[in-house]
Amino acid sequence: MTDLAPTPGPTGPDATDLDLTDLDLTDLDLTDLDLFAAGFPDEVFARLRAYAPVWWHEPTVHTPDGTGFWVVSRHADVLEVVADPATFSSEGAPGAAGGGTLIQDLPFGFAAGVLLNMSDDPHHQRVRRLVTPAVAPRALAAMEGDLRARSGAILDAMPTGEVADFLVGVAVELPLQATAILLGVPEEDRHDLMAWSNATLDYEGRELGESSEAAQHAAQAMAAYGTALIEAKRRAPGDDMLSALVGAEVEGDDGEQAPLGELELQMFFSLLIAAGSETTRNAIALGVAALVEHPDQWARIDEDRSLLPSAVEEILRWTSPTLYNRRTATRDGAIAGVPVRQGDKVTLWWASANNDERVFDQPRRFDVRRDPNPHVAFGYRTHFCLGANLARLEIRVMLEALLERFSSIELAGPIERFRTNKHAGVRHMPVVLHPR
Repeated sequence: MTDLAPTPGPTGPDATDLDLTDLDLTDLDLTDLDLFAAGFPDEVFARLRAYAPVWWHEPTVHTPDGTGFWVVSRHADVLEVVADPATFSSEGAPGAAGGGTLIQDLPFGFAAGVLLNMSDDPHHQRVRRLVTPAVAPRALAAMEGDLRARSGAILDAMPTGEVADFLVGVAVELPLQATAILLGVPEEDRHDLMAWSNATLDYEGRELGESSEAAQHAAQAMAAYGTALIEAKRRAPGDDMLSALVGAEVEGDDGEQAPLGELELQMFFSLLIAAGSETTRNAIALGVAALVEHPDQWARIDEDRSLLPSAVEEILRWTSPTLYNRRTATRDGAIAGVPVRQGDKVTLWWASANNDERVFDQPRRFDVRRDPNPHVAFGYRTHFCLGANLARLEIRVMLEALLERFSSIELAGPIERFRTNKHAGVRHMPVVLHPR
């Protein structure tokens, strides 16, 4: 099913910075998490974009469920799939027992079809409308001053002139505090939630489709906390996103209005803790690392703060915090002319699309002035990230605070990453901050 002839695309020295001559797709295993241990394997996906943009991944010893899946790596093809949710579902195939947006099947009616990001319209949009006001422009404008003050306080607490962990001390804090505000979580509880979230997302000591004692205990602790918090919101609702969901009724497929079920509320809480803070913290950490590794780009935004919005977009493209999402074919169809059968798993590699030579000039060049920059770090169409503008705001105010306080930042050692093919996860990032 793999066409090994190069497919049309730009040629010449600006097409790609990667040498593809020694790469072979024969033994490629995207479910072997060791492949992602040092970060996203750009060379592998450059090869896929060039030779097999819609590629069938045979199951390996690492592949959950023992079934293969399609790998979609080009920007245009990813958009084609996401723009057709009737054919490519976030829930699963008709009648299937499992589905969702991970490579491994999750039980339908427990995760798939219940989690907001693993549900299809119209239910997805009905729930989404309930929480959109919390991240609407007016709400974010009201939050900006608070987020700016929090960014300053976070950085003022960091040591200077000595090695410190930027991930733990800075990148984790602002997204975690913002998520706690949105959900009405007491600030003193936020670090427990982050520890539980980290344990459930980390694949250290386990493979895809497997669990671990630490992950199970963390999931149980988060569920118990979420249950108690939801009940507290029922008794005394606040001005927060979780309270809005707890008190709302949603139209069902039968046309009747009903409150959201306990499981859906719990799943929403867990999703926001993980997705609402984890992805933004990685964008902040890896974005700052990119600026450190490209000091000319740091100098540009330092000299011209009007470049901050485009710098934020380039950071999002460059870091691509969510590496892939999955869809399931609900019927026979095609992607870029390649036949796909009902029930097939289809993985959309956002990080690859964000480096597509057909869309981005010299994609492996970090350029804070890049324009246009049609990255898909937040997804596309109906599942475009609910918190996209909040994430942009958090990254921007943190960059502003960094530029105000520090003349330079240096990496003091290798970045330690989570072992996962799902997120650009950072565990530790040692730096030295040099004050102005």
